[in-house]
Amino acid sequence: MTRWIPFMKSAPTVAVIRLQGVIAGSGRAALNDAGLGPIIEKAFSRGKPDAVALEINSPGGSPVQSSLIAARIRRLAVEKNIPVIAFVEDVAASGGYWLAVAADEIFADDSSVIGSIGVISSGFGAHELLARQGVERRVYTAGKSKSLLDPFSPENPDDVERLKVLLEDVHGNFIDHVTRRRGSKLDAETELFTGEIWVARKAKALGLIDGIGHIKPILQDRYGEKVKLRRYGVRKPFLARFGGQVVDDTLRSIEERAAFAQFGL
Repeated sequence: MTRWIPFMKSAPTVAVIRLQGVIAGSGRAALNDAGLGPIIEKAFSRGKPDAVALEINSPGGSPVQSSLIAARIRRLAVEKNIPVIAFVEDVAASGGYWLAVAADEIFADDSSVIGSIGVISSGFGAHELLARQGVERRVYTAGKSKSLLDPFSPENPDDVERLKVLLEDVHGNFIDHVTRRRGSKLDAETELFTGEIWVARKAKALGLIDGIGHIKPILQDRYGEKVKLRRYGVRKPFLARFGGQVVDDTLRSIEERAAFAQFGL
């Protein structure tokens, strides 16, 4: 209440937004703009915080959702003139790093994994399996590219080339975002956009992050010992809190673990 009492100075407040998990357009546990939008808006608006901190632990995911979330953070930061500081936990890779770059400064733990500035598309081919089982694939299209990369048909080199063009375009957008936000901080002598990953101290030397440190001591050093952290994040649905939808939660947990595992986590 002291914030609203005249002549009494209240303690500085930092809104903390937790960004944990895989970034995807759908899914109850996934990070996406539709789910995070109201949370981010509230964090920037409630009580005029002195800063907004992003707690990031994400192996990446959808480039579109990464872009939408990051753009929302930047828009609010500019509109409300509030600094944004990112704190990386285990990993901020691919789309997770896209989110981190939305901040004005990025800090990480000594062992955090940073980077993976690249784009990937993966799938499978099952046409030989179908043939061995005596199954004939029948596909009818209007438009020669409608069956692009059909996993039940032999791989078409022309389809692969078209996909590579799409991936390069998205990769270009990612590179533009990083260079626009990090600018002259980036090491111009090192290839940073190959999809490579680095541990925090090397990432700092390359200009991908600004420092090594954890959220509480850094914020206390900057805003004082009495700084208040007001936390915001995606809440589990009601049934999930009591063990409901167990199968769906288990499958999504396996998918998320696989995404983190590619970074040795």
